[in-house]
Amino acid sequence: MNLRTKIVALAVAPLLMALVLVALAVRHQERDLARREQALFEDAYMAQRRNELRSYVELALSTVRPLYDAGLDDETTRAEALRRLAALDYGNDGYFFVYDLQGRSLMHSRQPELVGQNLWELRDKDGRFTIQDLIARANAGGGYVEYQWRKPSSAQTAPKLGYVIALPRWNWMVGTGLYLDDIQVVMKTLDRQMNSNVATTMLWIAGIAALGLGVVSAGGVLLNLSEHRVAEGKLRLLARQVVQSQEEERGHLARELHDGTSQTLVSTKLLIESAVDALERDRQPAPPALGKALARLNQSLAEVRRISHRLRPALLDTLGLPAALERLGDEFGEEGGAAVSVSMLGESRELPEDVKTALFRVTQEALTNVRKHSQARQVRIGLAFDERGVRLEVGDDGTGFDVEATQLDPQRGIGLRNMRERIASIGGRLSVRSKPGGGTTIVAAVPAKSLEKA
Repeated sequence: MNLRTKIVALAVAPLLMALVLVALAVRHQERDLARREQALFEDAYMAQRRNELRSYVELALSTVRPLYDAGLDDETTRAEALRRLAALDYGNDGYFFVYDLQGRSLMHSRQPELVGQNLWELRDKDGRFTIQDLIARANAGGGYVEYQWRKPSSAQTAPKLGYVIALPRWNWMVGTGLYLDDIQVVMKTLDRQMNSNVATTMLWIAGIAALGLGVVSAGGVLLNLSEHRVAEGKLRLLARQVVQSQEEERGHLARELHDGTSQTLVSTKLLIESAVDALERDRQPAPPALGKALARLNQSLAEVRRISHRLRPALLDTLGLPAALERLGDEFGEEGGAAVSVSMLGESRELPEDVKTALFRVTQEALTNVRKHSQARQVRIGLAFDERGVRLEVGDDGTGFDVEATQLDPQRGIGLRNMRERIASIGGRLSVRSKPGGGTTIVAAVPAKSLEKA
């Protein structure tokens, strides 16, 4: 892991940790708040229900209180009280019931089949004695009791809150109740809303986390790109400096060969020629070895001049790139290679030193590849100048090759890579078009902005 990756990781890790802790804290706080809201709602709901039940029972008692307070205990009076209570109801599931204190049902307006039955031993699904609990609360002065009972509107057992009081002289327990299943529906709705709110909050936090990671990642990418551009610029500058140093060394070596070795060979040649002339004037035959030595010196002198020219052609510095390319093409044809045609389009202009050197070296490398590999008969060199920059094209009608396979093979394509690096070092772009049996074309394009920077 490199330093930049470590820095990004150190920036991302605390952010993620903080967001996770915030998410957990928010989730806990939202659930705690929801539970408290549910508890408050349930308390308020139950208080309202209790007040409502108390009011209903007081209303029911007001209808039978005159009969009870009259002191009459006969069956007719009690029957009239039961009739009045049976006539009272509220809503589909609101009714009154009357039991004697021994658990026998005396009046039930919604379940008349229970009237006359003794329900003292009746238990709910939890095993609690329902009627016994109600009677015990009534005997204790009246109050509230939660129990399970069948709901008339749905015929299903549901939780119920009852309020009962006792009429001791008549041996009665009078009460009513409200079913609580509606509060369960409301509580489930609140719970769903709470879960939905928590999920929404988590999504927001996840979105913020993703945004933060995106910002950090984008910053890292921009940093990498910026450093990459800087490194690429430095590498390109270094490549230019290396190429320039190579060219300077080539020029120095070419001058040394021309001014030193070449002059020495010329002097030696002149001395041998003088010796041969002296012998001929004295009418003495020149030894055959002198003739061979003179021939070898001429060959060596030509080879030194050729090497000196290839190291740094004087035409490139004196007459410019077009003339140097013309001379390069002539030399290639004289050496027994393919016929070379050189053309120029546009108005020629003086190019920066590194640009014309790079284009000349690319042409040299291309011609070397033609001689070694292409078996071409015709080679064309084209140099074009326009407002967009300068463009060099070297094409042949040779055997061609598979460009992609050559680029993937590390043992091949070294010359092509060198050409690309040379052109890239001056801000240009090199492309190669070739296919087996279809010839090869190499195009090097240098934009105008690179010519201005060079």
